[in-house]
Amino acid sequence: MKKTILVVGGAGYIGSHMVKMLLGAGYEVVTLDNLSGGYRDAVLGGDFVFGDTADRIGLDRLFAGYAFDGVMHFASFIQVGESVQNPSKYFQNNVAATLNLLDTMVTHGVNAFIFSSTAAIFGVPKYTPIDEGHPKHPINPYGLSKWTIEQMLSDYDHAYGLKSVCLRYFNAAGADPEGQLGERHDPETHLIPLVLQAASGRRELITMYGQDYNTPDGTCVRDYVHINDLCQAHLLAIEQLFDGAKSTAYNLGNNAGFSVKEVIDVAKDVTGQDIPVVLGERRKGDPDNLVADSKKAQTVLGWQPQYADLATIIAHAWQWEKR
Repeated sequence: MKKTILVVGGAGYIGSHMVKMLLGAGYEVVTLDNLSGGYRDAVLGGDFVFGDTADRIGLDRLFAGYAFDGVMHFASFIQVGESVQNPSKYFQNNVAATLNLLDTMVTHGVNAFIFSSTAAIFGVPKYTPIDEGHPKHPINPYGLSKWTIEQMLSDYDHAYGLKSVCLRYFNAAGADPEGQLGERHDPETHLIPLVLQAASGRRELITMYGQDYNTPDGTCVRDYVHINDLCQAHLLAIEQLFDGAKSTAYNLGNNAGFSVKEVIDVAKDVTGQDIPVVLGERRKGDPDNLVADSKKAQTVLGWQPQYADLATIIAHAWQWEKR
């Protein structure tokens, strides 16, 4: 019997790549999405249900109509700046609506949950690379909303036996190697697609915020993980839950960081285009260096990133940008 997985937010950037991978691995897939940040044409197969986790009645109807074996959650709002301006939006969607989803799972006896978490739960790093045991001190409502869910999941495991894996991404990047999917945020806030939009002429220039960070070249260092590698970790995580594994959390990164300048230089090489750069002021709350320690994911989950090379990540994203 094929297992059936509900992918919440499956029309978005990470969710759509996940739907494709699950279908390729032989799962039955149902996508639930309200299309506030996703695209219907990004869902390449399975069943699509237009709906929202804020709608408890709709969730009950959905769970009554399918025999779900597990749920993957990608339906969070993710803009740090917006979360500071409008925390209510973030707590309503990222916390309250996720609570609806968890309660529906408990009601219908579905007890395998994969949660898309974030490095933002750690706040300003006390040390790098950042392992799972690093103190959690989120410095914005976005990070706090994700950490709140992680703590709720621990309580739901103890009380109701709902097993979960929290996957804390550092910087999701790249695009489907076959060119069918890519990053389509509106507005776009991620560095690599912004740089490539400047390379393709869709954007006039790229702003480099600050050159006086405590890093080798003075610009911020971040850990970029290929989207397919992230999805691979989700697949491994849900399969471990199906095999009876305990609830846990993993940090997902490449154990290596690249500076803003390095990203721009590699993008120039990959695209063969000039990329106009202007210098801006440092942004408040940008840590110098955010790099993951992913040893636990590699040893316990058996996760081996296939696309760790920055040039490969950028080449796949460029293939999508040119489309």
